Amino acid sequence: MSKILIRGAKVLGGEAQDVLIDGETIAEVGRNLSAEGATVIEAEGQVLLPGLVDLHTHLREPGREDSETVLTGTRAAASGGYTAVFAMANTFPVADTAGVVEQVWRLGKESGYCDVQPIGAVTVGLEGKQLSELGAMHESAARVTVFSDDGKCVDDAVIMRRALEYVKAFGGVVAQHAQEPRLTEGAQMNEGIVSAELGLGGWPAVAEESIIARDVLLAEHVGSRVHICHLSTAGSVEIVRWAKSRGIDVTAEVTPHHLLLTDELVRSYNAVYKVNPPLRTERDVMALREALADGTIDIVATDHAPHPHEDKDCEWAAAAMGMVGLETALSVVQQTMVETGLLDWAGVAERMSFAPARIGSLENHGRPVSAGEPANLTLVDTSYRGVVDPAHFASRSRNTPYEGRELPGRVTHTFLRGRATVVDGKLA
Repeated sequence: MSKILIRGAKVLGGEAQDVLIDGETIAEVGRNLSAEGATVIEAEGQVLLPGLVDLHTHLREPGREDSETVLTGTRAAASGGYTAVFAMANTFPVADTAGVVEQVWRLGKESGYCDVQPIGAVTVGLEGKQLSELGAMHESAARVTVFSDDGKCVDDAVIMRRALEYVKAFGGVVAQHAQEPRLTEGAQMNEGIVSAELGLGGWPAVAEESIIARDVLLAEHVGSRVHICHLSTAGSVEIVRWAKSRGIDVTAEVTPHHLLLTDELVRSYNAVYKVNPPLRTERDVMALREALADGTIDIVATDHAPHPHEDKDCEWAAAAMGMVGLETALSVVQQTMVETGLLDWAGVAERMSFAPARIGSLENHGRPVSAGEPANLTLVDTSYRGVVDPAHFASRSRNTPYEGRELPGRVTHTFLRGRATVVDGKLA
């Protein structure tokens, strides 16, 4: 592999430095570096981050290749600055055995655009009745450490307790989709003023908060780790903050769309805004931003949920829930967190690379930008402003809530172990 010299980039938003990549590794970081025969990238004014890590991606393969494949999903990830993604288990068949997680892991190896770490299902078929092969998935070639029934909640307290006890043996973590099913039967959007005015079934905040409260107490009881997926309400923030103050081993994520969008958008009846958990109120959005800034919420995770056109181009009640997010996540975080002064770029690196890699026990990602470290890197032109056009997405699906919206920032280069996957904003 050739040498690459990135010249004049602001490492984690700090002072301008040169970074020399030699093969798969960062060889040197400093000023006025030179390397004979190196490909030079002039990066003055751009921000250099460690490759982003997404703890919550739906790649849809096997089973729903009409909406996404491992190849198209990892191309989308690379375009958004990601060098590793965790693939959720709600595929067809469900990733509840060693065989299926190994299939997804191998597809990731073959795609080459970013590393794919499968997430194993907590229960067989995501049905919440019987624990899946947690140990076998961990011992498989995929070395699964994160388990989730995402898309569904592990609502049975006994099953959740057993899962927490089981993964404790090998340092795993259960990632909970916090949604009390009985409280959300027929729910179409956030329960509040807008749902009442539109006559749509309401999705109460307590349906999320009650599960989080239960599960942090279960995690404390068994001394295990629990991760809360796509936290979306101000009340959920308070529960996680309280749990952390007690020393409970809980981490939490927020999606970019819950940092920016509110339930007022549902007035359009455009199903692109239909998502699980639903878009909440402006008060919730502001509480989530503050919680991400102060560390109550640990990470940003995309919950990239691709759907084919026909699953969204229909009446609201029949539409699928979910949004694509890999290619716009960093721009939304720049707008909501950096440009508002809530986070600096080092804080973004912590929440979108270092911390997700730690939570998922992912080696060689979320590493410092320093000599001897793997060359998993993302270069961002933060001065760029552009209108989102899903026709240019690498994802197979186009269900973005940001179409036609101006967002800041653009990933110009992504490097996976020293190999450029994105060059000048285009897939290599």
